[in-house]
Amino acid sequence: MNTTTKYAATALAAALGVTALAGCGGSDGKASGDSGAGSKTVTLVSHDSFNASDAVLKAFTKQTGYKVKVLKSGDAGAALNQEILTKGSPRGDVFFGADNTLLSRALDNGLFTPYEAKGLDRVAADTQLDKDKHRVTPVDTGDICVNYDKKYFADKKLAPPKTFDDLLKPAYKNLLVTENAATSSPGLGFLLGTVATQGETGYQDYWKKLKSNGVKVVDGWEQAYNEEFSGSAGGKKANADRPLVVSYASSPPVEVLYADPQPKEAPTGVATGTCFRQIEFAGLLDGAKNEAGGKALLDFLISKQFQEDMPLNMFVNPVVKDAELPELFTKFGAVVDKPATVAPEKIAKNREQWVQSWSSLVVK
Repeated sequence: MNTTTKYAATALAAALGVTALAGCGGSDGKASGDSGAGSKTVTLVSHDSFNASDAVLKAFTKQTGYKVKVLKSGDAGAALNQEILTKGSPRGDVFFGADNTLLSRALDNGLFTPYEAKGLDRVAADTQLDKDKHRVTPVDTGDICVNYDKKYFADKKLAPPKTFDDLLKPAYKNLLVTENAATSSPGLGFLLGTVATQGETGYQDYWKKLKSNGVKVVDGWEQAYNEEFSGSAGGKKANADRPLVVSYASSPPVEVLYADPQPKEAPTGVATGTCFRQIEFAGLLDGAKNEAGGKALLDFLISKQFQEDMPLNMFVNPVVKDAELPELFTKFGAVVDKPATVAPEKIAKNREQWVQSWSSLVVK
């Protein structure tokens, strides 16, 4: 869930003693220069939220002989922009973190060398958005959804909203906080969800009504979830007063994980009719110095071992059909059967216009 404001990944890594893929590199934007043809180091360029357990990284090295180095480069948009600027002379071998809202930008700029990863036949077909050319490989999915504070709605004897249309009802006036679509990945995902459900001609009217119903807009997820949302641990400490927030379907398991003692039920719920599906991809960078290592890493990213390691490191869902979710997810996470989606080519054509129109309607 690009993804990329995987809000608790760093904290979870510390809590569980896992290691981010930064063993030989760093997040300063500089490679160490030890990768290349014949090298035993493969460099992964990524957004800041990419994490994996040390045991899984060691398994990759044992299986392939390659050691992974990560080059963390900010959020997904910033990381992708840096690769566009270095097109043809990339800083690494594989790029991870282009999601379906940014995919067209990466493909239109010719960043990747086509490669059909081994095991792709086990990857869910609806995530393979470039299946004809194999320029990118699906790695994970996540759902941006409205979360609700269970205690608030129980105390008020009010049913929580279920759908986008529900959020317009007077009963939910002044209850929702969302992120700025121009500055935040979940904010953009929520906007795209309204485009998908309300239509390209109806989303503007929807947002006018949502604004009239008291929606609050803040810059990013951290502020929305941990300062404004009454259902989160951070929000409780901040005396937050908004019981509805745009976050992720994986947020309830996180609330359980960090609670002490852990509750039998998650304190937050998910309005599953308000979800927008994100898919994150990885690709072999055009001009990669260690192409063989890059291909091996792409194969590994869709291996069952790596896929089952992801949920408790990045709070995302596997794309491989036989990968099992941890009990924390199955017990406390929300199942989103019919998330909203928008075709990548449509996003590419209209993204800037949609965000500009949204900004003029909602924040100006």
